[in-house]
Amino acid sequence: MSVTAIIHARVFDGENTTENQTVIIDRSTIVGVGGPVPAGAQIVDATGATLLPGLIDAHVHTSPDSLRLALAFGVTTELEMQGTSTRFNRAHISADDTLADVRSAGFGITPPGGHPSELFPKGDRPTDDDDPEPADGAPAFVMPFSTTPAEAVAFIPQLLAGGSDYIKFMVDDGSVEGHPGLPILDQATLDAGVAEAHRLGALTVAHALTVDATRMAIDAGIDGLAHLFMDRPHTPEIIDAIAESGAFVVACVVLNASMMGISGAEFAADPRVHTKLSPEWLTTIQASFDRYPQGRLGDVLASVKALHEADVDLIVGTDASVAVPFLGGLAHGASVHHELQLLVQAGLTPAQALTAATSTPARRFGLSDRGRIAEGLRADLLLVDGDPTTNISDTLSIRSVWRNGTAAV
Repeated sequence: MSVTAIIHARVFDGENTTENQTVIIDRSTIVGVGGPVPAGAQIVDATGATLLPGLIDAHVHTSPDSLRLALAFGVTTELEMQGTSTRFNRAHISADDTLADVRSAGFGITPPGGHPSELFPKGDRPTDDDDPEPADGAPAFVMPFSTTPAEAVAFIPQLLAGGSDYIKFMVDDGSVEGHPGLPILDQATLDAGVAEAHRLGALTVAHALTVDATRMAIDAGIDGLAHLFMDRPHTPEIIDAIAESGAFVVACVVLNASMMGISGAEFAADPRVHTKLSPEWLTTIQASFDRYPQGRLGDVLASVKALHEADVDLIVGTDASVAVPFLGGLAHGASVHHELQLLVQAGLTPAQALTAATSTPARRFGLSDRGRIAEGLRADLLLVDGDPTTNISDTLSIRSVWRNGTAAV
């Protein structure tokens, strides 16, 4: 049967909440919000539950297995910030309703030997025995190592032609990761690369974990920050600079916590979390990066609050990658819910945090077919028991997930 009617639901549509609502799905599309139930429709009684847009994780490094795990937690779209899920290499993912959908930056622009090479011990890199290969007929992956403005400019059209959905720049001297002195893009190279991406109509994002790197990215005209700085408390000047630029911030608070040695063990103790994780992912989420123990999570939370009060678009992201303990504290799907809880801890209301995982990332990344519950949009939906607009932890009480109109959970 192609038509499904979800009745008696509390509906958070990505911005606002209505009670006792009906949502109609026909195949892959939301065809009605409110109104009568069509004759012959399959009925889903959502009494006592809340219907949300499928969640979006705006910072991951992913794979089909990770996309499957994400979907089990109601994350219907992941935005890859370094990886191989580019436009011409993901047909198998787009067509598979057992996996979260994905968009990708491809590989980020960085100098030779620059971030993220320092994260992986020699012989323990995730791709040591599995170098990325493009799908049959797809362009080769572009490895955009750049040290000059001309090199960065030349790589932008290559990345776009290779299927990158947006362009990422690594602005990182290694100080937070315990490797100070890493090669880093200089301001002229960053400026030139961002300008060329904008000339070609591409969205730009920057990896920046320090205030100085954040300032460089903002001065270059970056569209969004893929991290929130963690090396020092915010100042009014840096908050004002971000706000005045119009850039969004994918805060990745859960990653910053992990960098400080704070694991996800307490969060994962919730049976709604650990019962869905494999032994490998449970071990990973219970560990941490632990590369910047001198950091203060309270400073990061205060920066989130200041950005929110300055009307900066905050977006949920996790930086989840692979199931190895030295990249710990994170797990696909699960850590989105942890991040939502941290955003509320920082001062957002639960509804504001939910917006940061639904309509805001969809709007800022140009995903106009998702992120909201509205007629004509893609039927990526999450049904949870309780009311996460007042108790954010209820996002983990998952009853059903639809990916492109197909019931996945």
